[in-house]
Amino acid sequence: PRVCLQGHLDMVCEKTPGTVHNFLKDPIKLRIVGEHLMAEGTTLGADNGIAVATNLAIMEDESLVHGPLEFLFTVDEETGLTGANELQPGFVESKILLNLDSEEEGELCVGCAGACDNLGHWHFKLDAAPKGLVTWTITVSGLKGGHSGMEIDKQRGNAIRILGRLLTVAQSFGARVAAMDGGSKRNAIARDAHAVLAVPAAKATDARVAIERCVADITAEFDSLEPNVAVALVQPKGKRVSRVFPRAVQKKILAAIAALPHGVIKMSPDIAGLVETSSNLAVLTTHKKGVTIATSQRSSVASELKDAANTVAAVFELAGASLEAPSGYPGWKPNLASPILKLAQQTYTKMTGKTPAVRAVHAGLECGIIGEKYPGMDMVSFGPTMTGVHSPDEKLEIASVPRFYDYLLAILKNV
Repeated sequence: PRVCLQGHLDMVCEKTPGTVHNFLKDPIKLRIVGEHLMAEGTTLGADNGIAVATNLAIMEDESLVHGPLEFLFTVDEETGLTGANELQPGFVESKILLNLDSEEEGELCVGCAGACDNLGHWHFKLDAAPKGLVTWTITVSGLKGGHSGMEIDKQRGNAIRILGRLLTVAQSFGARVAAMDGGSKRNAIARDAHAVLAVPAAKATDARVAIERCVADITAEFDSLEPNVAVALVQPKGKRVSRVFPRAVQKKILAAIAALPHGVIKMSPDIAGLVETSSNLAVLTTHKKGVTIATSQRSSVASELKDAANTVAAVFELAGASLEAPSGYPGWKPNLASPILKLAQQTYTKMTGKTPAVRAVHAGLECGIIGEKYPGMDMVSFGPTMTGVHSPDEKLEIASVPRFYDYLLAILKNV
């Protein structure tokens, strides 16, 4: 039978603060750290460059034994699964698909969550800043971030939520916000956030003390989860804010940040350890027309995904924002009777003497869309071991790569 090997061409382009890197022009700088391959100050791109490299290697090696193959490379998986969405009937002829976009050696993925985005927009004109204000900047950094599906259950800090807490404290002393930004990708947990604000000079000392107390609380709360979280409160010399958010709008935006759900909403009652439904407070942006907050919701249950999206929409509505809800994508329902799953299990056990774990993931895989477009497609997903994807901490376990490659070749030889 014809087999399709599938992966995507894009990556999440994240970098550490202070790293100068143009992802459109500059090459990824590789480094070996112990037993892992990493990048210098940026994401590595093993998600999903490993699938691309694997498929190209198979194409070039004429000595390999296998049946007819198709190689499917999709684009924009990380920003909306555009390539998979544009697949047309008949483009793929295979009835078996091996998705090479999983991140743990010894695990076979047979299901994934569906997802959707919901954005809130506040359109407004800035007010002239009142007199008697001093300019401050607040920066939140040092958080781990990570994939908004795979790491959403790790209880990691969200920089936007933390920034919102600090600005709410400042607001109680009459502070006015001039700009606020945080996060960079809808499918990544926000690692960094920054705000420029103006504080009444007469209340600046009290405001600073209150903010520092809040920072101490936050540091204590994340003591073991986020040991490197840092908050910098700076009064830039020679700079003065001239325009600020309208007071009423500012209050609504900060209320929305506090009220929007972030993290696990429900765990699966059927599969131990699997997040069933979640929401990610993803990106906060100040732009010429106002402020936008982008969120993403995930669930392996369609009705729960809709309910989570409705919750977010309700928060935006109550906070006076206009809602933008781009179309989402479907989940991939597990089929434990899958023939290709059975072959993958048998092959792994024969090669290693171990039984592979069979699981679903709380992340978006293109298998959901592909399965919808090609009914009856028999699918399984696997890959080498990667950690920290979607962040500059991304690591690829070097030793797992040749084992993954040999395993894939063994499956192809026996299909």
